[in-house]
Amino acid sequence: MTAKSKSLGPRSWKRALPSDTEGRLRRRAYELYEQRGRTDGFALDDWLQAECETLGAQKQRRVKAARGSQC
Repeated sequence: MTAKSKSLGPRSWKRALPSDTEGRLRRRAYELYEQRGRTDGFALDDWLQAECETLGAQKQRRVKAARGSQC
């Protein structure tokens, strides 16, 4: 008998992100792809850049809200 691996599979990481966040990441990554002239081979770079921008912006909003800042 073989034991099933409990490592994260290709779809299990999605459960960690709310669906609206995943959608924003997908849209931003696609925007970056289009800005580069639809050049293939940079999907991971685009996704990581989208994460940095999107999740970083969310963190900034939480910090401002915790401080009571009004925009």
